[in-house]
Amino acid sequence: MRIGLSIRALLLLGLLSACEKEFIPDVTTEREELVVEGFIEAGERSLPPYVILMRNLPFFTELEADNLESIFVHGADVRVSDGEQTVQLTELCLAELNSEQQELAGLLLGINPDSLGFNFCAYADLSGQMRGKIGKRYDLEVEAEGRQLSASTVIPPLVELDSLVFVEPPGEPTDTLAQLRCILEDPADQVNYYRYFTGINSGPLQSGLNSVVDDRLFDGRRFEFPLFKAEPRNGEFDPATFGLFRRGDTVTVKWANIDQKHYDFWNTLEFNAANQGPFSSYTRVASNVSGGLGIWGGLSAAYYTEVAPEE
Repeated sequence: MRIGLSIRALLLLGLLSACEKEFIPDVTTEREELVVEGFIEAGERSLPPYVILMRNLPFFTELEADNLESIFVHGADVRVSDGEQTVQLTELCLAELNSEQQELAGLLLGINPDSLGFNFCAYADLSGQMRGKIGKRYDLEVEAEGRQLSASTVIPPLVELDSLVFVEPPGEPTDTLAQLRCILEDPADQVNYYRYFTGINSGPLQSGLNSVVDDRLFDGRRFEFPLFKAEPRNGEFDPATFGLFRRGDTVTVKWANIDQKHYDFWNTLEFNAANQGPFSSYTRVASNVSGGLGIWGGLSAAYYTEVAPEE
């Protein structure tokens, strides 16, 4: 039986190799697009709007500090309106800021300026005239390099977490790690889209690898779930510690409600990031930006800070 199977396998391999053709990707020069990543936040730490404006890169581009700096779009006219007032966002780059300002910018943007290795730029409402408010619509207008981009978002109501508690993680007993579990009272007959971030000690808040969820499976229910520590997307995967918090660390959780288009963007983007390789399925990343790509999103957010107990 084994011999027959081996012969069939060899014949099949021979057939496949005989039909094998070299695949050379057809790399065509597509129209360069402008990419938006912008947000405005309501809640206890309401934030003025900010927008990161970039150019897209060809798929086979080698990412280095020099070409990363070149993708930022400078000198754009970026405006946000809430129906009552319009504010113009000011361009700022990390290289122009002092160390204290860089630290504040890093906390706002969720980045570590010291580890970037290139000059990061964004547009922000430095005057603080406009703050996110629940239920309001915010329209974004961008004029850059002869192009016009626009997008709109509405900040949804906030559904806060009911409780957070650190517990012993499943598997082998450990005195250094803890799992964070949360309880959410999801409102009935109301479609909700959630996103979360975590921060450790004084570090920036980072989104999880799967940071968004809708309430399709738990609408109107009291729902308990593990909330995983956000891991670096380019870090090494360790199944023994993945998603767990170290005891003694101060953990900050940012829990947010977002609208459907905001959810669709992150859901498709994170699905693609988690499904790489020759046998993965392709999913086009959703965008709510007219005239370009990316996301202009409003969110309402609550913040929770807890210390993972030593015992």
